[in-house]
Amino acid sequence: MAALTGKIAIVTGAGRGIGREIALDMARHGASVVVNDLGGNADGTGSGKIADDVVKEIRAAGGKAAASYDSVATVEGGKAIFKTALDAFGGCDILVNNAGILRDKTIFSMEESDWDLVIDVHLKGHFCCSQPFARYIRETNRRGCRIINFSSVSGLFGNFGQSNYGAAKAGIAGFARVLALELAKYGCTVNTISPGAATRMTIPLMEGRGAKVDADNPLVGPQQIAPVVTWLASPQAQELTAQIVHVSRGQVAIMQQPALIRAFKSEHLWTQEDLDRVIPALFDAKKAHDARAKKEAEPELLS
Repeated sequence: MAALTGKIAIVTGAGRGIGREIALDMARHGASVVVNDLGGNADGTGSGKIADDVVKEIRAAGGKAAASYDSVATVEGGKAIFKTALDAFGGCDILVNNAGILRDKTIFSMEESDWDLVIDVHLKGHFCCSQPFARYIRETNRRGCRIINFSSVSGLFGNFGQSNYGAAKAGIAGFARVLALELAKYGCTVNTISPGAATRMTIPLMEGRGAKVDADNPLVGPQQIAPVVTWLASPQAQELTAQIVHVSRGQVAIMQQPALIRAFKSEHLWTQEDLDRVIPALFDAKKAHDARAKKEAEPELLS
């Protein structure tokens, strides 16, 4: 039996790139898929029905799929996307929040609209699509559901010229941690992907840094992300929740979550003299911790 036989999935931003590969892979593994895509440009302007092409591809391979052209950036759009799953397939088990845009500028030249639209599509979009699904899970007591969110190293590590995108992607990681707590009692897992792949949004950035991009290489392109997302959506991943999984260039890694490294406690208000001693000790502990983590995170070659 395929990993997702009988499951119903929604994949947002599935007309191209990573989302398309996820939709195709989930269909190959037995899921009925709602292919959602506004069909716009990388900066969020325009619209189209590119979701139809992916639906045709899935159906041609013997799978089941339905198209959605609604925007993730509004509550009404999120509800409409979810309704597509109910109308087409009678339920929903998996939500992949992948849709995104870019409007890269430094803080010196960023317009309010550049900030607002990126936050709306990414961070608010995760909320708009997740809320109707979460309510459905609670109301129907549907078990074994999955929500898989998309963050980015731009938010988790930081990246020049992407304060809007980075803020949204860091917010998504926090959103996912809370959602995992709220949905745990219903048996729904919530995990986050930190992807590294050559897509129409990232190739210009890579080439701008002087990198030569072989987008046809499956270990560089969006194809590498899809199997990991499918696995996280499968029954095998039932015990894994509130985690960030990094996938890039053939590497799969678990990411460190916020946690205390070292702490001091005082029975009085901190004085400047106290802090002269304590803060450097904390920074030294952080440096040592980072060095250990970097060493332990060296990839192991799968034989």
